[in-house]
Order: sequence, then C-alpha cells, then structure tokens
Amino acid sequence: MHVYAVHEITTYLREMLESSPVLTNVWIAGEVSNVSRPASGHVYFTLKDGTSQLRSAYFASRAPTRPSTAALVQNGRAIVAQGRVSLYEQRGELQFYVDFVQPEGVGALQMEFERLKMRLEEEGLFNDSRKRPLPRFPRRIGVVTSESGAVFHDICRVLERRWPLAEIVLSPTPVQGADAVAGVIGAIEQLNALGDIDVIIAGRGGGSIEELWCFNDELVARAIFASIVPIISAVGHETDTTIADFVADCRAPTPSAAAEIVAPDRAEIHARLRGAATAMDAGIRQEIAARRSDLQSSVHLLERRTPDIDRLRQTIDDVSRRGLAAAEKVHSTAVHAVGNFVWRLKSLDPFATLDRGYAVVQSGDSVISSVGATKPGQALGVRVKDGAFGVHVDGGAAVQRRRPKRSVLDAQAPLFTMPEERA
Repeated sequence: MHVYAVHEITTYLREMLESSPVLTNVWIAGEVSNVSRPASGHVYFTLKDGTSQLRSAYFASRAPTRPSTAALVQNGRAIVAQGRVSLYEQRGELQFYVDFVQPEGVGALQMEFERLKMRLEEEGLFNDSRKRPLPRFPRRIGVVTSESGAVFHDICRVLERRWPLAEIVLSPTPVQGADAVAGVIGAIEQLNALGDIDVIIAGRGGGSIEELWCFNDELVARAIFASIVPIISAVGHETDTTIADFVADCRAPTPSAAAEIVAPDRAEIHARLRGAATAMDAGIRQEIAARRSDLQSSVHLLERRTPDIDRLRQTIDDVSRRGLAAAEKVHSTAVHAVGNFVWRLKSLDPFATLDRGYAVVQSGDSVISSVGATKPGQALGVRVKDGAFGVHVDGGAAVQRRRPKRSVLDAQAPLFTMPEERA
C-alpha cells in the first residue's frame, strides 16, 4: 500500500482540474458575498447559490484597464463570471480564478463578446497606432464575403459608379455557420498571397448576433490583425458592432458604405481636376503676363542704359590717332637720340681718328704718348688706318718743346706742329 503525502494529493488534484477542457474556460453564475479588497488591488469573494458556494479570486492583473468590471463584484450582487477552476494547494481549497465579470441577465454571447473584446484590447489589437491608411486610388480591391449574397453585388454596383478603374477580386467564403470562421480566415490569407491587392473589404449583411458571430471569433480577429493588406470591416447594419470592427484598419457601417469609403468618386475627381486645370491655366496666364511685363521693363531699361556705340567708336578712333601720333613722335625722338649717340660713339672711336691720317704708336700693348717714353733702337709698332708696321727709334730720346697754344682761329698759326729735329 502506497501512502501519499498531502502535497502529492493536492498537486494531483490541481493538475487534474487544470487539464479539464470544461473547467479551464467556464462561465459561472451566482451571488457575491464575503468581498475582500486588500491594498494589492485584488478582489477575493465567494460566489454562491441556494445550496453551494465557491471561493473566488479576481486578480488586478487580469483587467488593469477595466476597473469597472472589478466594481461589479459587490456583496449581494448577482453576476456571471468567466475563468478557470483550480485548487489552491496551500489551503487545499477549490478556487475559481476569475478573468471576466458581467452582471447577471446578459446573454452568453454578449458576455463572450465583452470578454474577448477586453482581452484583445489589452493585447493591443485595437490600437490606433497600428491602423494603416487606406490607398487613395486603389487599383485592385479584394472582397471577402459570400458569392451568393447581395453584399458583393452592392459593392460592385457602388464601385462601378464611383471608381470603375478599380478591379474587384472576390475571395468567396461562408459568412455564417460552422465553416464561416475557417472560410473567412482562408479568404483573407488568399488575398494577401496575391501580392497586388491594395485593400480588402470583409463583411456581410445584417443579422442576429448568432449570424454575425464568425466576425466575433478570436481567430478571425487575429487574421485581420496579421493581414499585410489594409482591411475594411463592413459587417451587418450600422447598429451592429463586431470584434472585427475594432481590429480592422477601418470600419464601415454597411458593405455599401465600405465601397463608398474604399474608392474616390470619379465625378468629384473629375470636377477637382477640371477646377485644378482651370486654376493652373489662369495661373500660367497670369505668370506669363507678369513675366512679359518684367521683360518689357527690362528691355526699356536696357535701351535707356545702352551706351552710344557710334560716339564711343569715334572716341576710340581719336584716342587711336593720338596714340599713334604720340608713338611716332616717341619713335622719332628715340631714333634721333640713337643717331646722336652713334655719332658720339664714332667720334670717340680711335680707329676713326686713324681714318683722318693719324697713327697710333705702341710698344707692346702700351701706347707711346711721349718722346720720353722711347729709347734709341727701341722697336715700336705703328698702326695706321689700313694696317700696322714696325719701326725702330733712331737716336736718343728727344725732348718736346712746349709752345704756347694757339687758337684754331689764328690764320697764321698752323693747325698741327711737328716736333723739332733732334741734334
């Protein structure tokens, strides 16, 4: 015989309860009593009926953004709660862990709707920050609905009137019944797989909450959230609201309204284009007129400020003549100065003196300019105008007699004097 420890039994019972598909997601109706609200924000209470009671716990983390649901837990109030049944091992007590609370009297589907809506909202599936803008001029529009209903024909009729340029691609699916959830999910995935769909309209006509329920299914909501292509939810009538409306990028009150939203009105676009063309034409004409006026003003200004070319040409001719005359004068003066300089140079040329009958007497490289610089028998060189020849000094050095200088104007005085003969 095997003897079990207490914790083995409580653990076994807890695991057995938590593995039950019924007790892990169950709705329980009853009256609230023994409410306790510690500082942690959790709510502990007892849910009872005429014969039994069940200890319950509603943790603050289950609905941090829904304090109003926790406020429903009041002593003596009849409620319907959703959650799971498990065993609190430390006390060995059966306990109901609550996830969602509704007042008693609300229908089961409505309670499930509110519970799923609250949970998906907490996960962020409804955040406006993730919703994508719709294309302004869609080329291919996908439609997820029944091919036999009037919804698809209404959408086609509206789009044909408003924006016939768009191509409509139907991905047919049941929109109510047992196959509706899988069908809607598959239709959305097929349109996404095409790769060229600009926007999707998912919807159906009006009906009861049971007939619209596939658009309240969590799997459909997550398929809409995961769609790459923006989705417009168009389910039922204007007063109908589904989970798909909150998850979709845009909600339309009816399928026909979705067709109005998804595409522009060609008449409106035509009118706007015509108005834009008229405004553009007027603007261009006004701009051309302004530019023409500016151009004419510039031409007139240039004409007034253009210099007198003929007068400037004459001025240039006058300046050229004066410059040429000055240059000729400078040239003539320079030629005359050069001629004088050449003449002066020639007058200083010793060889020119030879041309006049004079001779240069040299001893080696030295010029003999005095009788005293010679001695008898000394060999000298004599240079005349047409050559040179050698001579020897005959006799001793003679002393030159100095005579008074005479004026070249004295007719009796010879121009040149000869040295006296040596004795």
